[in-house]
Amino acid sequence: MRRLTWEMRLGIFLVAASAVIYTAKFLVLGDPENTYYYVFNALGFLPINVLLVTVILNQLLSVRAKRERLEKMNMVIGTFFSEVGTTLLVRLSDRDPNLPSIKEDLVVGNDWSDADFARVRTRLEGYSSGVTIDPAELVVLKEYLMKKRNFLLRLLENPMLLEHGPFTEVLRAVFHLTDELDRRDDLAGTPESDQKHLAGDINRAYRLLALAWLDYMKYLKNNYPYLFSLAMRTNPFDETASPVVKA
Repeated sequence: MRRLTWEMRLGIFLVAASAVIYTAKFLVLGDPENTYYYVFNALGFLPINVLLVTVILNQLLSVRAKRERLEKMNMVIGTFFSEVGTTLLVRLSDRDPNLPSIKEDLVVGNDWSDADFARVRTRLEGYSSGVTIDPAELVVLKEYLMKKRNFLLRLLENPMLLEHGPFTEVLRAVFHLTDELDRRDDLAGTPESDQKHLAGDINRAYRLLALAWLDYMKYLKNNYPYLFSLAMRTNPFDETASPVVKA
């Protein structure tokens, strides 16, 4: 015979407890009509009780759980940019000849509104980057990414990031670029045809990184002004950026 789940056992216990209470009331106080009145009164309120508990309360708990997951997820995203993302954006943006056309839009300010972030994001989604890296620079990029390989692997294994599709794509693009570079033993002698192929992987990672960075900046501005202040002072798209607070 199938064993009863804890939910079924709890349900049977609660129904039995209710029956015992109403029986005791009838035996002690008598007046069956009054007992029937309370029984039907309780049954009449039951659908409202179910609504309050299963719908409204559950919704409130879900909102709170979602907020907590978002907080933890953005902590992971922040760690990624501190460890890899910001430096990688600096390296790639320095080699993007098309950056001047959009650079001013990427210098995020303290007075930015959500509408400003949305406007710049739309521009960035339609932006065509032109990052090109010569063979010697590919060697340097490979060395940097290989040092971060284990860190990227640990992030990819984080189940929390599965709920954040866009950032998962960022990690995949960066890790794919790392893998492409790792498979080549002689990057210094990379032919032009292969340079073009690698440029496609580089620009894909660069574009996704820039979008994720902009979204993260918006999150910091709305939730953590002190972290946003440092992020502004280390803006990877601003050559004049400095962590030093100047008068």
